[in-house]
Amino acid sequence: MTDHPSHGERLVEIDEVELCVETFGNPANPAILLIDGATASMLWWETELCERIARGDRFVIRYDNRDTGRSTSYPPGRPGYTFADLAGDALGILDVLRVERAHLVCRSMSGGLGLIIGVDHPDRVESLTFVSTSTGEDGLPPPSEELADAIPAEPDPADADAVVDFVLASAKACSGGSPYFDEKATRALVERDVARTRDIASTLVNHYAMSFDGSSRDFAAIKAPTLVVHGDHDPVCPLPHGQALRDAIPGATLLILEGAGHDLPKPLWDVFVPALLRHTGGRRPTRTG
Repeated sequence: MTDHPSHGERLVEIDEVELCVETFGNPANPAILLIDGATASMLWWETELCERIARGDRFVIRYDNRDTGRSTSYPPGRPGYTFADLAGDALGILDVLRVERAHLVCRSMSGGLGLIIGVDHPDRVESLTFVSTSTGEDGLPPPSEELADAIPAEPDPADADAVVDFVLASAKACSGGSPYFDEKATRALVERDVARTRDIASTLVNHYAMSFDGSSRDFAAIKAPTLVVHGDHDPVCPLPHGQALRDAIPGATLLILEGAGHDLPKPLWDVFVPALLRHTGGRRPTRTG
């Protein structure tokens, strides 16, 4: 194994939408597409984490969803897209990179994107990994009371320092009291994220304002090999959500990250990365073109 640094960020156009994409590793290796959740740019798949995965002979792809980072932004409260459109963006990125089949890793809200793509486009999916997500079925425990108490009121988007403090406090709350939460490193990530974002006001609200059309699929219809990864400290989707997701998908396995909240803390990468490499160790996807 050798080091595989980033190939650099670049903007790609898909159906008149600009998306910022960054890749790591050898394009001839099996492709892993990292898709993050609500309000999260690709930076939340940390560079060092992407490099670790790439050193396992994988081609790693991360990108900014619409209304995050450097990708296309819409007026606050008026997202010009639906949830199904975001699923199309992921497929469009694979098309641009000439990846016919990929291993999809979907975190939090983007678990619904993995569901849509896995059911509607199984020919594009080599495997699925769901991180900190849920089936959304009735009867599962709600977010913890402590979570609501710990998240501050939304800041003035024009006050960058207030936005950084808000996002940092939210990230800390979502860690669920994890002993691995690194406030200094998270603040540095948030500061960089806020500085590179086209419109932070839109980032804070638009993913919650979009239509979730097309998100009603049956997890039992997923055919791809599936790994579910869930922290036992998750206050957003407590552990029974991960257990329910494992039970809903035929043949799925569950990796419980002890001490993790609604996140992937660095001290647990030594658990997560080998598990992901084992899970994605099947045949290499073919390239198009």
